[in-house]
Amino acid sequence: MRLGPRPAALGLLLLCAAAAGAGEAEELHYPQGEHRSDYDREALLGVQEDVDEYVKLGHEEQQKRLQAIIKKIDLDSDGFLTESELSSWIQMSFKHYAMQEAKQQFVEYDKNNDGTVTWDEYNIQMYDRVIDFDENTALDDAEEESFRQDKKRFEKANQDSGPGLSLEEFIAFEHPEEVDYMTEFVIQEALEEHDKNGDGFVSLEEFLGDYRRDPTANEDPEWILVEKDRFVNDYDKDNDGRLDPQELLSWVVPNNQGIAQEEALHLIDEMDLNGDKKLSEEEILENQDLFLTSEATDYGRQLHDDYFYHDEL
Repeated sequence: MRLGPRPAALGLLLLCAAAAGAGEAEELHYPQGEHRSDYDREALLGVQEDVDEYVKLGHEEQQKRLQAIIKKIDLDSDGFLTESELSSWIQMSFKHYAMQEAKQQFVEYDKNNDGTVTWDEYNIQMYDRVIDFDENTALDDAEEESFRQDKKRFEKANQDSGPGLSLEEFIAFEHPEEVDYMTEFVIQEALEEHDKNGDGFVSLEEFLGDYRRDPTANEDPEWILVEKDRFVNDYDKDNDGRLDPQELLSWVVPNNQGIAQEEALHLIDEMDLNGDKKLSEEEILENQDLFLTSEATDYGRQLHDDYFYHDEL
């Protein structure tokens, strides 16, 4: 299932590969069980120019901006950051950068600068040509065939049925998980792909896709055991052996809340010097490098984004 165009870094593009790739990401992040703090920074700073910009900030300016961010995370102004406050901040950060990315893409896709992105403009941005097809046209390859679903999502995002998408509609197209009126589309698209018997649910067999155990093997491979465990313990909340539409949504939509909570707990575990399960400003400044290579500051990126360290937030 391809729910988003290739440039979207935080959208639904990676959902299907997420489960399979989780083990690889975990190994890169925690090789031999040891946390790699530079992996965190690389993960979102990415390009060398951003890393260089981070380094250019002097220690005093880093601390000044960091203290401003700490103040904003501390929602009850009690001088401490709890797991809940850190988690909420990290989730807000995820959404902010997803929206900023979509806004930047909107400008790139809007070729004639008329304030809307048409389907033809989207085609040209993606393929340098317009791919024209009707409902029954068989396209040349799987990559182009996935465009059929893109067009359905494009049409669903286009609430006013105008010639193109406004910025708000484009955000709904890029990040349907963030927009209520796209929820039904996300569920329906997942059912179309995975609900092979058409009963409106996704069974464990359908969840695992084309996997069939090697008849010569005594047990399933490790990744299948992991996926079965996720199905049973993470997604099938009512334990009926199948995923209903709402349970399916928890599978196909990124669980930023879980990621944020995990990172918040990791920071407290690493930085809480007195064991009170929360972080003071002193503890954070004592471990400044760790905090600046975490999702709490988007790996230092927030120190360069006045949206986060200015008082207006």
